[in-house]
Formats: sequence, structure tokens, C-alpha cells
Amino acid sequence: MRHVRSGSVFLGARKTASLLVSIRDCRHSKKDRQWIQDTYPEYLDSLADLNTGLFSVLGASNPHQDEIFANWFSNDQSHPLVILKGSDAVGFALVTRPRVAPAGEAAVNYHMSEFFIRNPHRRLGIGRDAAKLIFDRFRGDWEIVEYQRNPHAVAFWRRVLTAYCAGRFTERTKNGEVHQRFASRPAAAR
Repeated sequence: MRHVRSGSVFLGARKTASLLVSIRDCRHSKKDRQWIQDTYPEYLDSLADLNTGLFSVLGASNPHQDEIFANWFSNDQSHPLVILKGSDAVGFALVTRPRVAPAGEAAVNYHMSEFFIRNPHRRLGIGRDAAKLIFDRFRGDWEIVEYQRNPHAVAFWRRVLTAYCAGRFTERTKNGEVHQRFASRPAAAR
């Protein structure tokens, strides 16, 4: 008989994972900001396999990286978040509020601009739980965009949205990108 600690999930072969997932705004934490900057090259490396040609250019010695982070951490339309498992940083997200809707499209309140969970922490439900926390914190109309060439991301967001909003989301493909739109609401309204 196997015993699993409360607040944990049994993964087999004596492995357990804490289910405590949280998010933290990192605009005012130098430690969190530095963690994101240090982890960002790993994020870009994970995207380089998509063969778009873009992410390898943005890699390690990108002279514009300081500008990217300055915008993340000082723009009042940006919400950089660290994703935590217990007390350990395991990922990050960037939620942005678009200023103007693209021509011919309905406006959204929020856009998931970046979302990353480090490899050792994937497929444990951390990303799903973090996404739910983010949607609950920033209630309103959302858009998430993934590259069609990234089938893992497309499948992840479809699973998350199907569970989060009971499948009530729209999806369209345009210019090699998959766009999902949905409304996040209080749990009682879902």
C-alpha cells in the first residue's frame, strides 16, 4: 500500500508532486525579474524548434532583450507573472492588455502574450492550474495565440480552455497562428 501526502499527487515509482501552484506579480521584485531574465533563453530555445526562423535570432546575445524586459516590467499594460510550485519558480507568464483591437476584430481585455513552464515541471498539471489562476485573476474577454507549428501548445490550450470554460471558446486559424477567444468569469458563473 502506498501513502501519498495530502496536497500531493502520486506519479508512480516513489515520485510525488506538490499540487500547490500559485502565481505572483513580479514587477516589483528584483529577484523574480532576474529569474525570468535568466530563464528567458531556455524559453527561446524551446521555441527555436518551431523552425520559424524568428526565435533563433532572438537568442542568447540579443541586443534588444533589455528593451523587451524594460517593457515587460514598466508598461502599465503588462502583467509579468512568475508561476510557482510550492515556493519554487517553475515558469512565467506575460498577460497584456491590448490598447487597440486589430481592424475588424472585437476588442479583448487580455492577451496571453507569453506562457512558459520549464521542462522538468511539464505534464504535472502546473501549467493548467496556473492558467486557471491567471484567468480567474484577470476576468474578462481573452485571446490566446499559438503558432500552428507548435502542436503541443495548441493541444495544451485546447485542453485548458475546454475544461476552464466548458468548451465555450472560439478558435480560428489565421496566418499560421491559432487564435482562441473566450471570457473568464467567476467560478459560480462558469
